[in-house]
Amino acid sequence: MKRSSYWKISGFYFFYFASLGAFMPYWGPYLREQGFAPDQIGVLMAVVLGTKIIAPNVWGWLADYTGKRTGIIRLGAMLAALLFLGVMLAPGYLWLAAALAFFGFFWNAVLPQFEATTLGTLGDESYLYSRIRLWGSVGFIFSVAGLGEVFERFDMEPLPWVVLALLAGLYLNTLLVRDVSEENGEEKPVSSVKNVLRHPAVQGLLLACFFMQASHGPYYTFFTVYLEDFGYSRSAAGLLWALGVAAEVGVFLVVHRWLLWFGAWRLLLAALLLTVLRWAVVATLAENPAFITASQTLHAASYGVFHAAAIQLIFHYFPGDLRGRGQALYSSLSFGLGGAAGSLASGYLWAALGGPPAFGLAAALAAAGFVAALAGMRFSGNSALLKAVPPE
Repeated sequence: MKRSSYWKISGFYFFYFASLGAFMPYWGPYLREQGFAPDQIGVLMAVVLGTKIIAPNVWGWLADYTGKRTGIIRLGAMLAALLFLGVMLAPGYLWLAAALAFFGFFWNAVLPQFEATTLGTLGDESYLYSRIRLWGSVGFIFSVAGLGEVFERFDMEPLPWVVLALLAGLYLNTLLVRDVSEENGEEKPVSSVKNVLRHPAVQGLLLACFFMQASHGPYYTFFTVYLEDFGYSRSAAGLLWALGVAAEVGVFLVVHRWLLWFGAWRLLLAALLLTVLRWAVVATLAENPAFITASQTLHAASYGVFHAAAIQLIFHYFPGDLRGRGQALYSSLSFGLGGAAGSLASGYLWAALGGPPAFGLAAALAAAGFVAALAGMRFSGNSALLKAVPPE
């Protein structure tokens, strides 16, 4: 990849995840300051995540059908920024839920299509994806650490304006990126999406992705609130968020080597086991700063390693013109359906029993993901996916 293309593509990840770093960790506390109850916060977060169930598939089909993937990305980024104004102006619970749904439909559509563009650009060097994706983690740290200090000293009223500014930066960055996925001579699909989905390995993979992201529901919705309930300051919460993503950055620097040494399936299983440990620690030892800090370093596994391995497997099972829809399915079934289910369940469980049981549920969901991934690996039938990436 040319150096100029590297920085343009990396810039997209920076702005997208900077907006995510402003939105996800602080939207829950912002809503609580606005007077919403825990179950309402869970529903509102589930609305945003729930749009990932439909939006990526609609936009993935459109991008694959028209071949205008970059145009689709630009349109989605522009409309996400414009529609976020509706979120800022929504006067009540139901209006806010509707505004978040419209915003999320476009915001959650652009990333899977950009992932397809990035992987198409890399071609046979797709295992180097993590060296680009790490700039998204840098953007997340930029937002979550900086805003934690700001919101410690001031109230959270400016949060929507910060998110809007980052969304505007995301759209401007899409104007710099051109669709170069065809330059590497992508192969045409040898199967339909329906045929791919009949493969037991693909079913196990997607089910594992669903459970993994469902287990993150309490984390993305309530982790800052959870820490505050245990006496941590808002700036400390921001630093803990940043620590988790910093660990993720470290993994992205080396995970391309691990993929070649151990294979994507084995890394997926290891990540799920470490995620079970992470949520168990958060559920039982949150009052201990040393343990909660150590648990945050496991974000390197629960997101960094898992995502890098899952991306390689999706890239393998959905080749050529199926790539956009493959990335869309991965996003919609995991971050969308899984994230929404986890957020919704954690909201109601939190309102009824409190925070620790919600994170106990998270550990159980990650364990279910391990079982699904183990079954998927056994049906893989491709030693290359067990020993090396990319597969031959």
